Amino acid sequence: MTLRHDWSRQEIQALLDLPLMDLLWQAQGVHRSANPGYHVQLASLLSVKTGGCEEDCAYCPQSMHHPSDLEGRQPLAVAPVLERARQARDAGAHRFCMGWAWREIRDGAPFEAMLAMVRGVRELGLEACVTAGMLTGGQAARLAEAGLTAYNHNLDTSPEHYGRIISTRTYQERLDTLARVRSAGIDLCCGGIIGLGEGPEDRAGLLQVLAGLDPHPESVPINALVAVEGTPLEEQPAIDPLELVRMVATARILMPHSRVRLSAGREQLGREAQILCLLAGADSIFYGDTLLTTSNPAVSSDRELLRAAGVRVHLEGQPLAAAGR
Repeated sequence: MTLRHDWSRQEIQALLDLPLMDLLWQAQGVHRSANPGYHVQLASLLSVKTGGCEEDCAYCPQSMHHPSDLEGRQPLAVAPVLERARQARDAGAHRFCMGWAWREIRDGAPFEAMLAMVRGVRELGLEACVTAGMLTGGQAARLAEAGLTAYNHNLDTSPEHYGRIISTRTYQERLDTLARVRSAGIDLCCGGIIGLGEGPEDRAGLLQVLAGLDPHPESVPINALVAVEGTPLEEQPAIDPLELVRMVATARILMPHSRVRLSAGREQLGREAQILCLLAGADSIFYGDTLLTTSNPAVSSDRELLRAAGVRVHLEGQPLAAAGR
């Protein structure tokens, strides 16, 4: 399968605009080749440090700029985080993701605790992922030494729409963070959010930037806005679930060997829409009751969903189905 990093925005827009059946047909061909057997990875996500973030992301209830700010919760210590990771593993998760509501990683005791958490998660046999804002090259190197599997740092939206969503960090700063992660040899987990008031061209623009990264991000989370009271986007209407299906399918075509992750907003989708996303090329879901600060479908519901869809789950300790993941 030929990988491309030179997709034009017009090409991507043409894919997004295809009749849905044609788009699904094309995405299916890519998905069957890249992910034989319909394996889905289960990832669990825990907020280690919640609220009080200096960024002003318009969608985020953890920003100190918004009335919704959840500041006041103490960061979790190493032991309870590793206990949650153990519970996630025992429930079937393959990857454990940890989030810190920071603009950038803090050196000193907080960073040493993060490194201890990464080492502990890896010792449990799980992949370890961290999301904690910007980082330096030295911090990336130390995370790699600790065994970090992936670093999550989303682009959120297109370069053109970005300034309407965030003013405290530039798009280039996000790209610089991705470059430091890559230089350290850590996998990238990088995607975006739809439903932020963007136009169709912005969705194509986001996918163009992601597909233009060489190599492609190993993981591409596709999120739908969860409008939270107290944020600037609290009145934003919910997206049509089929728009999320289109984003998943197009991401699969553009980035055949990336994990396309169904992330925030999944609880607002019906079972049928989620199965359409799996059909379109999603091969990972966040698994568990909470997704950072918003709710997520319960474990039992997810198991029933995957059973109904007839997909297999990557179990801890088993190799992944396709190369490059």
